[in-house]
Amino acid sequence: MAILATVQGFYEKLLQEPLAGEVPVPVGLEAISLQQSDGDVYETLGTMRRWLRLLDMAITPAMLRRALTADTDPEIAEAMLRHLLRHKDGSDVKRDKTDLVVTFLYRHPRVPGQWERRGFGLDGSLPLSPFEIALLEILADTDVPSLPEEHVQLLRRFDPLLEEVKAFKDFNGLMDSGIISRVRELKQSLDTSFYHPGVLATIAPYNTAFGAKFDELFLAAAKEIHQYAEMLEQQGGSILGNVDGVDVTVEHVGAMEEGELLKADYGGALERFQRVSKLKKALERRPPIRRLQRPAAASKGQGVAAAQPARKTVSPNVSPQQLVMEESKLRQVEESIRVFVRVADPKFRQIVPMRFFNLMLSPAEVEACCGDFLEEKSSRAEAARTLLRILAVVARITTELEELKRSQNSASLWKLHADFLVVLLQVARKVTEISGGVITILHEQGGMEQEAESIDASLERLREHCDVVVKTLAQAEAEVGAR
Repeated sequence: MAILATVQGFYEKLLQEPLAGEVPVPVGLEAISLQQSDGDVYETLGTMRRWLRLLDMAITPAMLRRALTADTDPEIAEAMLRHLLRHKDGSDVKRDKTDLVVTFLYRHPRVPGQWERRGFGLDGSLPLSPFEIALLEILADTDVPSLPEEHVQLLRRFDPLLEEVKAFKDFNGLMDSGIISRVRELKQSLDTSFYHPGVLATIAPYNTAFGAKFDELFLAAAKEIHQYAEMLEQQGGSILGNVDGVDVTVEHVGAMEEGELLKADYGGALERFQRVSKLKKALERRPPIRRLQRPAAASKGQGVAAAQPARKTVSPNVSPQQLVMEESKLRQVEESIRVFVRVADPKFRQIVPMRFFNLMLSPAEVEACCGDFLEEKSSRAEAARTLLRILAVVARITTELEELKRSQNSASLWKLHADFLVVLLQVARKVTEISGGVITILHEQGGMEQEAESIDASLERLREHCDVVVKTLAQAEAEVGAR
């Protein structure tokens, strides 16, 4: 009865915060009455359980998520789990609450590392996990559903899902995978078997791993968006991008409360998480804003020239963060081009459709895309990797030049793409230097003159694109100076 009273107090506390008032307690269930009662214990327990069921109906999963903290007594969570399983049903709300409570118990063991300790049975087989054994003890007096074979098979899908979760590198990838919806449907398909200790013992570790990865990637994405918004505001801009037909402003980002959003249940907040993902995608092709200045002209013989200071066009100071962001995009472009070329009709694989244009490939570049030897530590692999990198930089420069043309009516967007082009100029300079070294090595080895000539031809195209960038930005600077 003491534990039930504690759970009752916990539920009442949950209701007081949103309602900003006291929750009336039925006569006989007040703390003083319970301490002094000499009546029928079973009748009191029955009344208390009915009252708890009523309180339970008023508590949402999001409220429960906020209330279960590291300071919550595990005994309360255990009693709540027994209460939820006693009145189990197939509703999403009841399942979500059970999901939250059992995951809380897994995340907060009474002894650190308690759930990782697992030996072998006498016959050499793996016994039940420590967490499942603990759940069996917690639910010893509760009727648990049987577990049909088809649901046992469904449980085996959680291990591959867990490996998929661990492989996510960014928030967009996680959201685009649809894994939240897939897992939710999987849990729904378990029906009342969801409340079986073996099922809960499988789901809780998955929830814990997913929650940690989700929080990590979401906070990283939110931090990136906040930083971008601050830089945009410093330059006098206000609109970061357009999501679902609505302009997202600096004020919108400033009002985004990551902590509160993470406390909401994933199902209810899924649309808001998707908006964050879409906004991040809109910003991925734009570097952090910096003070804008003008680059000097590039020399064909020297590759890409260094940028020289001027007034307000593009920044010559490229940060390590910008280079890291560009490196990620270049890898994505390389992989996209390779995938297209490898699966395309051989008659047309030299024409790669991009967003605003068709990227034309030389025969050597096509061969590099189709090669299955890129991971080798060999001269031919180095030559192929060099061609792919040059090709990716050309594609990125062409894309950003097209974006620049389409941003003439938006000063803030134009500055973003202009700044991005300066990053690409520096990347192109580095690629030119590295490619020159590869060409020298190929000539020294002998027998690979054709590969060296192919790289030189691709470099020539890169130089031409860099010349266009420099002229475009210089022309813009001249127009600003003439005003």
